[in-house]
Amino acid sequence: MDSALTTVGLPLALAIIMFGLGLDLTVADFRRVGRAPRAVAVALACQIVLLPLICFGLVVLFDLPALLGIGMLLLAASPGGTTANLFSHLFKGDVALNITLTAINTVIAVVTLPLITGFAIAYFDRQDDVTMPLVEIVKVFALILVPVGIGMVVNDRAPGFARRMDRSVRIGSAVILAILVLGILLDQLESVGDYLADVGLIAALFCAISLVVGYVVPKAFGVTGPQAIASSMEVGVHNATLAIFVAVEVLDEVEISVPAAVYSLIMFLFAALWGTWVSRRVAERETASAT
Repeated sequence: MDSALTTVGLPLALAIIMFGLGLDLTVADFRRVGRAPRAVAVALACQIVLLPLICFGLVVLFDLPALLGIGMLLLAASPGGTTANLFSHLFKGDVALNITLTAINTVIAVVTLPLITGFAIAYFDRQDDVTMPLVEIVKVFALILVPVGIGMVVNDRAPGFARRMDRSVRIGSAVILAILVLGILLDQLESVGDYLADVGLIAALFCAISLVVGYVVPKAFGVTGPQAIASSMEVGVHNATLAIFVAVEVLDEVEISVPAAVYSLIMFLFAALWGTWVSRRVAERETASAT
């Protein structure tokens, strides 16, 4: 898949998405951790600890082929995407918490993503043909953090412009992700049926479990309904573009990107259905407690 789609399109897509994240961010978003420490800590624990463990269990249970198994764990290690903020807004979640979680999780992923992906490569004993060069990892996270920083500067210096750009950047990000997914599926056209058979069910299960865990676990720790919805979207809606970029550009294996592409097709539908149900449930509970 050595084409303009990967050499130009993928880095550009990732940069646009991360710039869009920066447009929503201020320094105060990082300070919000002190005002909602429980909600932030529980959501991050779900994202960083529980999700990789759940994903690894599914990979072992379904006995996935090595490259698809590595792809699933790479996806699990990827932070929440900016789309999570949109879903949280649509379904009355705490969007400010989403923004904080996405920002912190993106920074933490600089460490956790290579560790989890490296573990997956070692588990499947593919170190000889699948590697993560340190230089390439540094480039990836420069491509993540620099656009975020630029977006934050724009938000600080020209907040009106940042607000006007926000919608366009979100739409552009979704369109680019759709093009990337289509490109991967076309590139692997001969094997698409086999891939869907191998990874379709596990991707659907992982998405459903992620959304539910992201809501149920925070609620069990006393987090409010809107914050739990925000956590659910953050945990269940991944930055699939980042996973695809790492698979294709760093690991140099298109097949590893397939789980992220399939997950992208599933997560929008599942997040919409789950968000509709859970937001109604939260609203009903709030109405009942007010009467």
